[in-house]
Amino acid sequence: MKIDLHTHILPRDWPDLDAKYGYPGFVRLDHYKPCCARMMIGDRVFREVTDNVWDPKRRIEEMDREKVAIQVLSTVPVMFSYWAKPHHTLDLSRRLNDHIADVVRDHPKRFAGLATIPLQDPDLAAEELERSVCELGLRGAQIGTHVDANQHFGRIDTLNLDNASLQPVWSTAQQFNAAIFVHPWDMVGKERMPKYWLPWLVGMPAETSLAICSMIFGGVFERFPKLRVAFAHGGGCFPFTIGRIEHGFQVRPDLCGIENDATPRSYLARGKIPARFYVDSLVHDADTLKYLIKLFGAQRVALGSDYPFPLGETHPGKLIASLKLSSKEKARLLSETAREFLGIRSG
Repeated sequence: MKIDLHTHILPRDWPDLDAKYGYPGFVRLDHYKPCCARMMIGDRVFREVTDNVWDPKRRIEEMDREKVAIQVLSTVPVMFSYWAKPHHTLDLSRRLNDHIADVVRDHPKRFAGLATIPLQDPDLAAEELERSVCELGLRGAQIGTHVDANQHFGRIDTLNLDNASLQPVWSTAQQFNAAIFVHPWDMVGKERMPKYWLPWLVGMPAETSLAICSMIFGGVFERFPKLRVAFAHGGGCFPFTIGRIEHGFQVRPDLCGIENDATPRSYLARGKIPARFYVDSLVHDADTLKYLIKLFGAQRVALGSDYPFPLGETHPGKLIASLKLSSKEKARLLSETAREFLGIRSG
């Protein structure tokens, strides 16, 4: 059985939010030919997509071909819209979350859902997270690696995930047993990466490491011990710089340990005790995946494909299947870790 933790979906029909809200920057869909659309931001083409982004029937056909039992649906991260006015991002989020809930309701054995929330206003975000879990039946939320709020309104308020203002979100997630899937967006240093697709190749892994370090050094996992958090793309750069991160903590605790005296390595697997947080398996390299399993334990690595986008795994689970692992370990990676993370019962 395969449960794919990391897939993205959009509604087929989406309003012109620039016109609705009265200022630019929102995504609109241009269905310029059958089964295809352009995701537009103003006059710029952000990405071309095909109907497997919005058509559940197409998705199920492709899932069956790849023997994927369940996809976990989350929005395309460009839709986060943390830069916008909070009440507009709340309205946008509710539209997306209602759509995902409808798809899950129509196909309850094939899909589970994660919400998006207006993280630039943590109180509104906490309210929408509670609604999404308690009323819509979603399993939690997908959030970005940081929040650049108000950037179109005269200032930029950058919040990393250790920011104290986000505590209502963590508290609500813990209270309602909501899973949090962290996906990079609005990449650090993007102004220095205008070519070669570097924001996606370099910026995204760095963003994810920044988010993990912020949560560790900021003591988020200590304050919310029941919080379940997973990071996309195998945790980005974090697993491969843990030696440097740990060494820095040891030699400069006056800089690194000011809010949390637990060492970074203490959050990783120790013997039979798995890591404190989860990562997906989307690393595109067998040796890298073996290393992830060593660092986190199979109980904390879940199949993730980034379906249906080109940086994803074309055949979900193929990399896991290629490893020399026990059948129990493979079952863990292919489905049981995701099931545990999401709180999905067996059977």
